Amino acid sequence: VQLVESGGGLVQAGDSLRLSCAASGRTLSSYVVAWFRQAPGKEREFVAAIRRSQSNTYYADSVKGRFSISRDSDKATVYLQMNSLKPEDTAVYYCAADMGTILSSLRDVRGYDNWGQGTLVTVSS
Repeated sequence: VQLVESGGGLVQAGDSLRLSCAASGRTLSSYVVAWFRQAPGKEREFVAAIRRSQSNTYYADSVKGRFSISRDSDKATVYLQMNSLKPEDTAVYYCAADMGTILSSLRDVRGYDNWGQGTLVTVSS
């Protein structure tokens, strides 16, 4: 599946952004979908994931309470709502999806076969 992210940009600390992840030509209803991010010089890290059921969401401790992952009603798009942004949230954000991701691999980049090209989020202080 081809994934396309959008919604990145330059914001100030404390602002909000909403990232979108859409699949080209299909819905994401059968996929586990996650957001990862990679800051310059750092490894790609897990941010949030949503399983096929809307009620099963998972977050990195660093974003818990500030970020929210969700699917739209027709399951075609997955969103990452980011509130109270901090300079340390600055990174390229990647959407990832896989049909077979198991619970123990949700936070692992190796748990996903399909990746988007990334969208840059820059938070100024």
